Amino acid sequence: MPDKEIVEKILEKAAAEGRSSLTAPEGRQVCEAYGIATPQERLATTADEAVAQALEIGLPVVLKIVSPDILHKTEAGGVLIGLETPAKVSEGFRTIIDNAKAYDGDADIVGVQVQRMLSEGHEVIIGATTDPTFGKIVAFGLGGVLVEVLKDVTFRLAPTTTTEALSMIDGIAAAEVLKGVRGAAPANREALAEVIHRIGELVTDFPQLAEVDLNPVLATPSGATAVDVRILIDPDAAHEPVRFGQEEILASMTRIMKPAAVAVIGASAEAGKIGNSVMKNLVNGGYAGEIHPINPKAPEILGRKAYASIADVPGDVDVAIFAIPAKFVAAALEEVGKKGCAGAILIPSGFGETGNIELQDEVVAIARKHGVRILGPNIYGYYYTPENLSATFCTPYDVKGGVALSSQSGGIGMAILGFSRSAKMGVSSIVGVGNKADIDEDDLLTFFEQDDNTQLIAMHLEDLKDGRSFAETAKRVSAKKPVVVLKAGRTSQGAKAASSHTGALAGNDKVYDDILRQSGVIRAPGLNDMLEYARALPLLPTPRGENVVIITGAGGSGVLLSDACVDNGLSLMEIPSDLDAAFREFIPPFGAAGNPVDITGGEPPSTYRNTVALGLEDERIHALILGYWHTIVTPPMVFAELVAEVVEEYRAQGIHKPVVASLSGDVEVEEASEYLYQRGIPAYPYTTEKPVAVLGAKYRWARSAK
Repeated sequence: MPDKEIVEKILEKAAAEGRSSLTAPEGRQVCEAYGIATPQERLATTADEAVAQALEIGLPVVLKIVSPDILHKTEAGGVLIGLETPAKVSEGFRTIIDNAKAYDGDADIVGVQVQRMLSEGHEVIIGATTDPTFGKIVAFGLGGVLVEVLKDVTFRLAPTTTTEALSMIDGIAAAEVLKGVRGAAPANREALAEVIHRIGELVTDFPQLAEVDLNPVLATPSGATAVDVRILIDPDAAHEPVRFGQEEILASMTRIMKPAAVAVIGASAEAGKIGNSVMKNLVNGGYAGEIHPINPKAPEILGRKAYASIADVPGDVDVAIFAIPAKFVAAALEEVGKKGCAGAILIPSGFGETGNIELQDEVVAIARKHGVRILGPNIYGYYYTPENLSATFCTPYDVKGGVALSSQSGGIGMAILGFSRSAKMGVSSIVGVGNKADIDEDDLLTFFEQDDNTQLIAMHLEDLKDGRSFAETAKRVSAKKPVVVLKAGRTSQGAKAASSHTGALAGNDKVYDDILRQSGVIRAPGLNDMLEYARALPLLPTPRGENVVIITGAGGSGVLLSDACVDNGLSLMEIPSDLDAAFREFIPPFGAAGNPVDITGGEPPSTYRNTVALGLEDERIHALILGYWHTIVTPPMVFAELVAEVVEEYRAQGIHKPVVASLSGDVEVEEASEYLYQRGIPAYPYTTEKPVAVLGAKYRWARSAK
C-alpha cells in the first residue's frame, strides 16, 4: 500500500513555499512512498560531502543539480555521469554549481544529488500528465535523451489496470527491443507494468500533480528503477468538469429525443425564415406530438395557435427549439426553464464560436439553474426518426434505420444527411452538437446505448469537452454497440509549452488515438470512411475468429486485397492441406488455392458459387473477402445474384459470417455492388481498400467488445 502521508507532507511543504515543482530528493521520496525503486542517492551541500557520500554509495556515481528553479538539469549543465574517483567527484561538484549559477543566477540551489551510477538496462520513460481533454493520463515509451525525437510512446487514462499497463508496453513500435534482441537482456514487463500502474495511482490520489516524469527508467530482467524524477504541481490540475449522473442524463435525453410536446420560439409564417423551416419540418415530417409556435405577433402559424410566450402554453412542454437571435436567447430561456422544459435546442449562432463566451456562459448558467439541458448553440437541430421528429431548419429525413449520427459541424451534418439519403442508409437519429455548451457526445451515447432503435453510433467531432467522461461512457456502450468516431484535427497541435518530456509528448493526436482505442471506439480516418463504417457494420455478422480468406477472380486484385488486410489488422488464414485440396476441386489447374484463392478470370458462375459455398461451410474460416473481375463468362449481375443466393442459403442454415466484396469492371459493377449491399453484403466497385476497411472496422469492434 502506498504511504500517502509522506506525499501529503511533501506537497504541503512545497505549497507553503509557493513552489510549482518538487526537488529531485523530494521526487525520490514520493516514488519510494509508492513503491517505485530509485537508485541510492544522497544530497551534498559541499564538495567534501559529495566525496564522502560517493564513497559510501560506491563509485562510479552521477551528480545532479538540485534546484526547484532548474527543471531541465541537462540543459543547465547540471548533470555529470560516470565519476569514478574522489577527485573527479570533488571537481564535478564545483563544476555543476558553477554551471547552475551561470544558467540562472537567481536560482535557489539546494545542493547536488549524489546518485549511484546504473549502467545496465533498457531506457524507457514512464510518466503522467494532465491532458486538457482527458484529464490524468499515463504515458510509456522509449526513454532517454531521444524520447521527444522518436516519440515512440503510448497513452492511457489514469489509473490503469495491470492489463492496460502491459498493453502499453506491447503497444510501442520498439516493443521487440524490450524483449531482448541481439543478445541484450530482456526488460521485466511485469515490473514496468507495476511502475505504470503506481504512477497512475499517484496522480489519481493527488490530482494537484500536474506532471510526473520518470526518465529514464532503467528496465532489467530483475526490475525497473527510476533514475531521474521530475514532478510538477499545479492546483488547477485537480479541476474536474461538471458531470451529470447516468440516470439524470437518460431522463433528460429521453424527453428531448421522444418529446410529447415541442415549442418553437421564434416560429414564423414567413417562408425563408429559420422559424418557418423548423415549423414546416415538424408539421410535414409527421411528428405526432403537440407543436406550439411562440410568436407574440401572430395569432396562428401553419394552422397551429401561436402564443406570445411559452409561459402561456397550456400543459407541459418537453423541448423548446430556439429560432431567435442570440441576444434574445437568455431572456427566453428563463421562461423555458420556469416552464419545466427538459431541453433547449439553440439553433442561433453568435455565442462562443464568435468569441461571445460571456453570453454562452450566461445561457448555461440559466439552464443549470432551471435544470434544462442545452443542445448547441450554433446547430442545425436534430432528427429522431422513430418519432418522425425533424427538429431542424434543414431538409427533412425519413428513412428509418439503426444508425445514429452526430456532428459538431453543420456542413458535415449536411454531408451526413446527403450520404444517408443517397446510400439509402436508414438512420435513427442525426444530431448537431455545435458549440457543445452543455449536451455533448457522452450524453448522446448514454441515450443511444439503451435506445432499441439504434444499433450503431457514428460521431464527427473536433474536440471533446470532457474526454474522460466520453471515454468511460464509450467503453461501456461499445461493449454492446459499435461506436465510430471521426476526430477532426489529427495533425500535431504544434510545439506544446511543457516542462516535462511527458507533457510535451502528450501534445499530439496520439493521445486521442490511444484512449479512443482503449475505450473500444472505432476511429475512422476520414468522413467517407465514417459513413461507410456506419452503413456497413450493422450488416456484417460478428466474426467468430480471426481466419480471413480471400477468393478472387483476378490475381492483381488478390495482391491488393492482401495488402489491405495487413493495413487493417486482419489475419489471412494459413490454408491447411485438406482445405487446399477441397478448393482445388473447383478451380482450374493453373489457378491457385492458398490464400488468396485465385480461381482466375475465365471461370463460369459455378466456380464462384462452389468456392464461396466452401468458404461459408468450413467452420475454420471466419470471414470472406470476394474479389470479382468483370468477364463475359460471369457478368457482374450474375456474380451478384449467385453470391447473394449462396450467402442467404447458409444464413438460413444458421451460418452467419461476414462477407464483403470488391468488384472490378465496367460500369455494370456499380449496379451489382448495390444489389449485393441491399442483401446485406457490403460491396464496392473500383476499390480493393474499402471493403477490407469496413471488415477491419468490424473486427476491431468485435475484439474490443469481447
